[in-house]
Amino acid sequence: MADRVRVLVVDDHQVVRQGLRAFLAVQDDIEVVGEAADGAGCVAAAEALRPDVVLLDLRMPGGDGVSALHELRERGNPARVLVVTSFTEPAAVLPAVRAGAAGYVYKDVDPRALAAAIRAVHAGHVLLHPDVARLLAAGGSDPAGVPLTAREREVLAELARGRSNREIAKNLAVAEKTVKTHVSSVLAKLGVQDRTQAALYAVRAGIVDAQ
Repeated sequence: MADRVRVLVVDDHQVVRQGLRAFLAVQDDIEVVGEAADGAGCVAAAEALRPDVVLLDLRMPGGDGVSALHELRERGNPARVLVVTSFTEPAAVLPAVRAGAAGYVYKDVDPRALAAAIRAVHAGHVLLHPDVARLLAAGGSDPAGVPLTAREREVLAELARGRSNREIAKNLAVAEKTVKTHVSSVLAKLGVQDRTQAALYAVRAGIVDAQ
């Protein structure tokens, strides 16, 4: 299928990679295009395969997940990153979210929930647990002084609620192309690289609630 979500699986344990691949094999709209066992391998595979979504472990030898995230962003790789972690403490995933991860799930996630999360981040959603959002908001910088227009603030609020460009366009009764233009302008004005960071700004600024 031409419209399948192309996924790269990154984990240092082969059994976990095999399990994730098996989870996703039964999904008609998701295709695992490759695997990597560490951060360096993740970056190389993401550059070569250009997946839509990367399922990324955090703790790996030979380059951890957060380092891989930073390098992917520095290279301008457009893949959306969904952290797959065994850590249940929100603070454990904060560095990854700050580095640009679109969200996270636990390694014992139900296969259907994993597939739904992959589809969600591919569609542009940000999967932030409320506790993570609160921690990020608590550590944020002063958001005052950024000259957003009223429409840009509306788009930012919708974006922070995890809505895709198509959903934002429907809610605001504008063309999807117009939403894309506003999103680009918002990112540029805020000085951030992606939608996740813009969503965090919205929480810090009080544009949306953290819960």
